[in-house]
Amino acid sequence: MAGHVHIVGGGLAGLSAAVELAGSGVRVTLYEAGPACGGRARSYYDRHLDCRIDNGNHLLLSANDAVFRYLGLIGAERSLVGPARPIFPFVDLRDGTRWTLDLSRGRVPFWLLSRRRRVPGMRLGEIRSLGRLTEAAKAAGEKTVADCLLPGMLSARLLEPFAVSALNTPCATGSAALLGAVIRESLAKGGAACLPRFPAEGLSESFVDPAIDHLALLKADIRTGCRVSAVRAEGGRVVALRLPEGDVALGPDDAAILAVPPPVAAGLLSGILPGLTVPDAFESILNVHFRLPTAPAALGTLGRARFIGVVGGVAEWVFVKGDVLSVTVSAANRYADAEPDALAARIWHEVRAALDPALAAPLPAAMPRMRVVRERRATFAATPAQERLRPGARTALDNLFLAGDWTATGLPATIEGAMRSGATAAQALRARR
Repeated sequence: MAGHVHIVGGGLAGLSAAVELAGSGVRVTLYEAGPACGGRARSYYDRHLDCRIDNGNHLLLSANDAVFRYLGLIGAERSLVGPARPIFPFVDLRDGTRWTLDLSRGRVPFWLLSRRRRVPGMRLGEIRSLGRLTEAAKAAGEKTVADCLLPGMLSARLLEPFAVSALNTPCATGSAALLGAVIRESLAKGGAACLPRFPAEGLSESFVDPAIDHLALLKADIRTGCRVSAVRAEGGRVVALRLPEGDVALGPDDAAILAVPPPVAAGLLSGILPGLTVPDAFESILNVHFRLPTAPAALGTLGRARFIGVVGGVAEWVFVKGDVLSVTVSAANRYADAEPDALAARIWHEVRAALDPALAAPLPAAMPRMRVVRERRATFAATPAQERLRPGARTALDNLFLAGDWTATGLPATIEGAMRSGATAAQALRARR
């Protein structure tokens, strides 16, 4: 395929598109406004903690086909680790109940028949909530997650926390169709599709650095610190991109992929694509990283999984990363006015309650060094109204395509969605050629 493809945005969607196209012999130039690629899925050195941390925590599943295709292309498929079984340890801070969700590897959910493997206190009739959600995925209507959940422990201890994490949106407003799509691609396929996976070292070491090295071997041009400030179109196609040093012209066989956040895409395309709609409501994610003097020794299921789900508190997931404990709080707009130090202290109290019974030695009572990282516009709000605003990969301009977890991937804003969008944009470009 002849031509030069200009990719604007070096997040995972842009990197995915670049890997797909450069691997098929296309000349690729990628422009990233920031100092490094990766977007919301990268690692960096934190001076206060004196170590590298991820700017967020991401729990992947073995069913994430787009992710594993991308990792295979860049030679990093072994950089993800996780337990050999589909196990998910949990604790309910409200009463101290602990359990491990232990899924059956096949599609038949035998785990539901075992009190030891399922959610404590749940009734079998509650699994109708799963059916309602998967039906909502087919209808793609206005139902929220809350509309589909039956009262009971399955919802309170699993489906509600899962929904908030997957959608980064409260259940009262979150799209049932989007959550149902996640369930259809994971839990409905059985435990073999739900093996938890996460980077052995860091997000950049798994998703960014190997991709940059791979693209360099393929002669792709990666330009960081290079902001595209305008897009010029004539005759139904993009003819130029404005860079800090001036305009770069696009020839008749050239194309552009915009893999930038939705407000940036809307700004660049204002007046060029007047009918374009993009999500315009957002949810934040809060992460707190605690640096311990020494790495804690995790026992039992926590030791095998290296993470635990937390119900009934502010903290939702705690990841054990050597001497760093990383906590994720999704749909964090509700804590926008909270004072960071006070919120971190409350979370540290919850971390101790969640982890101490599963550690060889208790955590210190005094809160260690910590870093609060708040992504204010982490994802679009995954509501039915925002879902209707998501555009597809193709545009009315013949040589312009869109990518990003906010485009119409059929999934909420996840790493899987971002990777899928990049591959979809590359496929759409090939098809139009």
